[in-house]
Amino acid sequence: MNKLILSFLSIAFFANVFAQTPQPPRRIPGVVTGSNSPIAYPPAWSFNSNIYEVNLRQYTPSGTINEFSTHLERLHKMGVEILWVMPIQPIGKEKRKGSLGSYYSISDYMMVNPEMGTMEDWVNMVKKAHDLNMKVILDWVGNHTAFDHYWIKSHPEYYTHDAKGNIVPPVDDWSDVADLNFDNRNMRTAMIENMKFWIKASNIDGFRCDVAGMIPVDFWQEARAELEKVRPGLFMLAEAEDVALHNKAFDMSYGWAIYHPLVEIAEGKKTVKAITDYLETQKTWPKNSSHMYFTSNHDENSWHKSEYDKFGAGVQTFAVLTFGLNGMPLIYSGQEAANTKTIRFFDKDTINFSKLPLEDFYSRLLKLKKQEPALQHGENAGETIIIPNGKDEAVFSFMRKKESSKVLFVLNLSNKKQKVKLNSPELSGKVQDLFNDKPAIDIKNQLSFQLEPWQYIVYRYNK
Repeated sequence: MNKLILSFLSIAFFANVFAQTPQPPRRIPGVVTGSNSPIAYPPAWSFNSNIYEVNLRQYTPSGTINEFSTHLERLHKMGVEILWVMPIQPIGKEKRKGSLGSYYSISDYMMVNPEMGTMEDWVNMVKKAHDLNMKVILDWVGNHTAFDHYWIKSHPEYYTHDAKGNIVPPVDDWSDVADLNFDNRNMRTAMIENMKFWIKASNIDGFRCDVAGMIPVDFWQEARAELEKVRPGLFMLAEAEDVALHNKAFDMSYGWAIYHPLVEIAEGKKTVKAITDYLETQKTWPKNSSHMYFTSNHDENSWHKSEYDKFGAGVQTFAVLTFGLNGMPLIYSGQEAANTKTIRFFDKDTINFSKLPLEDFYSRLLKLKKQEPALQHGENAGETIIIPNGKDEAVFSFMRKKESSKVLFVLNLSNKKQKVKLNSPELSGKVQDLFNDKPAIDIKNQLSFQLEPWQYIVYRYNK
């Protein structure tokens, strides 16, 4: 592919930016080309969608499918489209951690955990979500099972053994789960059949695949081809960040490579340059590949503290960024409730949804993502135009553009006030501020802002 050069202004230039000729915007194409192995599968509906992770155990006092179902209409009204539900299968008792064990220690792939409800409850929940035009993907734990999964006795050859013949965990710290052996052809076949079961039994729309990078790519390619025969157009999310997994296997993978630098920006350890550096790396990824962007998820929250511990007063600013980047934004259970606690993983720890202070905030972002073609990702993505602002070390200003659809983002990613000036022909037009309901205003090719610490501005252009 043709190389796009993104030059960075020097510190000396910053000092004199307003006195000199403005630099042209830097453009990053919306569609990455040049791969010899493009994805064949992503469903068209996914290109302007979003994802919401459901921690079922902690979502309600009962932790049941039926009680969670009472939230579906609220989530639909908020703008949520894809529900990623953490594993709902029975949890192993042997070597269990904590009082309730890990969702990811499964004792039977084809049953519903009775603590959460029944298969009928699950089928009804999926149907209700579909009636609301929402999609449902199930968290799939393919790398390992509980030590009391029935395969342990009936098919010990399905597992990895040490030199003494003992079945072992995949990682020492994961002492409650047994590692599956993907060299065993029969195990692979059984795994795929188990995945098919959930599509046939409950009409789900796809899977989020746990530790997908620990499983051979050729298994996922085979599984994807077989699952497509049962449900054409399903959606597959990999908990991994490996370009190889996008080769005829997954539609989306994690965006850790930007998440961790964002945390460091919030901590003052890195500058906004880390974002533009990341965007450079994305030009080598295959056409149609997409990443899931987030400020929290169950792993980050439970093992590495809440987003409030990491992003502090900038929580909403970084959330806005995840909606503006070329990818799919994730909301984790409780973020709309401004949950600040680290949720326990192996024990009951109900999220408090009695107040929803950020529901309107996320609703506006979700609807913007849905309605603006410029914010689509994958094959249909709008281009990213990075607009210099005179404070490029602390403020990230960029536009997403596709034909007549344009959205401008100006984000102060620092704890200091910033005076910025944007100058670009792209800026001209009539805009509506996403986060207030004042009448639209006309702007020219220059904009000046006095930004408060962590302030964010999102302008949606009238077509």
